[in-house]
Amino acid sequence: MIARVNKAGGLKLYNLFGRFSFLVLLSVAFTFLNAESFSEFKKSQSDFIVKYLHEEDKLFNQYILSNWEEYSSVTATPFYTKAKPSKIPSARKLELKDKGPLILLASLNTSVNQEKIQKKANEKKEIEFDFFGENIGFNIPDGLLDAKFYPLSKKGISNFFNVAVSTEYEALIDEINKYSLAHNLNDWGKYLLIKKISYYIFSNQDEARLLRWFIFNKLGYAVKAALSKKHIIVMYASKKTIYATPMYTLDKKNFYSISEYAKATNQKLFTYKQKYSEATKSIDLSLTSLPILGENLHTKHLVFKQNMKKYTIKYRYNKNMIDFMASYPQADYETYFNAQMDSQSYGDIVNGLRKYINGKKSSTAINFVLHFVQNAFKYQVDNEQFGREKVMFADETLYYDKSDCEDRAILFAKLVKDMFKIGVVGVKYSNHMSTALYIPLKGDTVRVHSKKYVIADPTYINASIGQGMSQYKSKRPKEFIFLQK
Repeated sequence: MIARVNKAGGLKLYNLFGRFSFLVLLSVAFTFLNAESFSEFKKSQSDFIVKYLHEEDKLFNQYILSNWEEYSSVTATPFYTKAKPSKIPSARKLELKDKGPLILLASLNTSVNQEKIQKKANEKKEIEFDFFGENIGFNIPDGLLDAKFYPLSKKGISNFFNVAVSTEYEALIDEINKYSLAHNLNDWGKYLLIKKISYYIFSNQDEARLLRWFIFNKLGYAVKAALSKKHIIVMYASKKTIYATPMYTLDKKNFYSISEYAKATNQKLFTYKQKYSEATKSIDLSLTSLPILGENLHTKHLVFKQNMKKYTIKYRYNKNMIDFMASYPQADYETYFNAQMDSQSYGDIVNGLRKYINGKKSSTAINFVLHFVQNAFKYQVDNEQFGREKVMFADETLYYDKSDCEDRAILFAKLVKDMFKIGVVGVKYSNHMSTALYIPLKGDTVRVHSKKYVIADPTYINASIGQGMSQYKSKRPKEFIFLQK
């Protein structure tokens, strides 16, 4: 009996103690394992044998472990020194002389929007995601996931670089190059692609940014990894200004922290001066040819009135292209004025306009296009529509119901240059953007390189060619934006 009681009591005590000790042991084991794995991680970072395939990688790693300096950002001067007008007046009607040769525009074939990509058989990739309407995938180089930003210092950047450079990263670089070439990606397209890849490989923002830094270096671009409050900032060299973006000048080159675009804060950061091997290319935001993206076609009707008559132009647009353009940071005006338009959208607009202008004298035809841009959209400044300054590509101006002066100037300049093959410039004032045409008509003019250009203001409602707003007639333009031939 005593034995049974002792046995039962012992079992009870054992059960109570067993559960408690199991939890304690589990907690101790978990702590021990965590400590051990953390210790092993630190040891792996310090004792890691780097497989340098190139001597420049070894030298570069030595550079990033030394010679760091503090830099302060400078934000580029805004586009306008004065606020743009919140309202635009209407012009008094002016009859334009019917001059010039007859316009006979050929109908444009818009049945094919863009080149089609020949898709390969579905091969499962380690990471897959949507990139502007196309599902794409990439494989992760073995060992790349072991790259960690630890410690949170330049030593952590060195550790990340050592692991990344010891993987078979060339396969990933090759895939990026092939996709970029096949889809005609410009530098901004590459940036968006690599950004997506980095976030699908690393959920940690600092490590994702370090991967972008590593890839862009390997692609030959001048980029810098920097530290700001123990977090990673990647800076990209650009010859042209990227507005509303913190800029740092290192070794006479301007570097922009694109991830901080449109953020109000200016910040100090620490980085190195040395360049990586032959990584000397500056990021170029030019869009003189468009990327090949998946199709997401929509139709829109643009309606406007002229001389009490209503006109309608129906056109198609690819929403994926609009999304791509909308992702842009604030580039220089030359980028927007010289950007290519989507061939299908442009063709639809031209075909819609030609119904009304074919057989007319050139002055009347160009004036009709001017009135179309003036009246087919509502006027609204960017800060009211987007909460910030945003210059639109011509395709975006067609897509959005509202726009302001530079958006209309870009669209009008693109249309008249390509449709009528005439000289056109953007005319920028302190708080307004207009255009001027190199055609033999009378009216308000500006002198450009010793030549007279006639004002054609796409924002001045119902104004004809040669009519400029009164407040700008006596003012000298701050700048001219030239369109490439």
